[in-house]
Amino acid sequence: MLSPEEQLELIKEGVVEIIEEDELLKKLKENRPLRIKAGFDPTAPDLHLGHSVLLQKLRQFQKLGHEVYFVIGDFTATIGDPTGRSETRPPLSREEVLENARTYEHQVFKVLIPEKTSIVFNSSWLSGLGAEGLIRLSAQYTVARMLEREDFSKRFREGIPIHIHEFLYPLLQGYDSVFLKADVELGGTDQKFNLLVGRDLQRAYGQEPQVCLTLPLLLGLDGVRKMSKSYGNYVGLTEEPEQMFGKLMSISDQLMWDYYLLLTDYSKEEIEKFKRELHPMEAKKRLAHYVVSRYHTQEKADRARESFEKTFSQREFPEDAPIIEVKRGYRQKAYELLFELGIEASKNSARRLVEGGGLRVNGQKVEDPNREIVVLKEVRLQVGRKRFYRLLPTEQP
Repeated sequence: MLSPEEQLELIKEGVVEIIEEDELLKKLKENRPLRIKAGFDPTAPDLHLGHSVLLQKLRQFQKLGHEVYFVIGDFTATIGDPTGRSETRPPLSREEVLENARTYEHQVFKVLIPEKTSIVFNSSWLSGLGAEGLIRLSAQYTVARMLEREDFSKRFREGIPIHIHEFLYPLLQGYDSVFLKADVELGGTDQKFNLLVGRDLQRAYGQEPQVCLTLPLLLGLDGVRKMSKSYGNYVGLTEEPEQMFGKLMSISDQLMWDYYLLLTDYSKEEIEKFKRELHPMEAKKRLAHYVVSRYHTQEKADRARESFEKTFSQREFPEDAPIIEVKRGYRQKAYELLFELGIEASKNSARRLVEGGGLRVNGQKVEDPNREIVVLKEVRLQVGRKRFYRLLPTEQP
């Protein structure tokens, strides 16, 4: 067992802010398992690597001997977390929430230690609050305090509606901490307001306030916005190994090092060594292999790397590429072909892709968008780095 001071130093790794650090050290010195809480609303069926940043920190607490409460927000998901939203979230049905929640129960154990994890559903205590309990809870906070929250105040200034039920969300999340008597709650940096509400409510209910840990938000594959299914820039924990490997190989070299810090157990010293000694392509392959191994197996990660290297590094054409049938003798300019066959969404994007060197026909790069392509026998297209198509001629009807 590490000393409280050693535990604190380990916990601080990768954390943006601890509110308050001295309180956490005091709790650690009590020499008891702390109650660590993190909530996940099942608004979509799959967890992704962005969620795993929190899950890995929870696992670290487990390894230090503490108790983890994985809160599935099946009640709060029907409201929808307004964090970072410029408008009210559309409500989810109870059936949608429960279906998503079932997938979460399975996926979390790709990271967390089952025997050290309590999975709880917040409907089990929030549903029983009733009207009187909800009024008592609402009495603990003022509208002025709610408007201190940046996204609420921005919407208020801009005249964008804020519905009353949205004010209830942080209160209900905070009440989760009261019910569970949480010692520590984890969340992304965008969750800071909600976490602090939990501290306030615990004081109001006569409890010692929880310590709040905020962790960085993992940027998505685009390197611009946080990883999210709604942005289409995510890597799901249950995706096929080859798909997961390929997606991770598509990130920028700069973003790769953030992924190393947030998604692996490598120390900062080891990561710095990789920066010095490894070519960026090899470093990215090592990262992708590590992540695939964690969520699948070593053997599947090996096969995913081999498949990637054959397909992309050695430019081998995948035999299972989608087939598009066209009439024998089909003739069209390169950029118009990409549009007509539905490979590119517009003629302008197709033209830009070809001019940028993103089209190969039978292994040869085509950079003239007006070059004619004729289909007399099978034609193999590579569009960008990861899209492949087989054009097969059919006889005239």
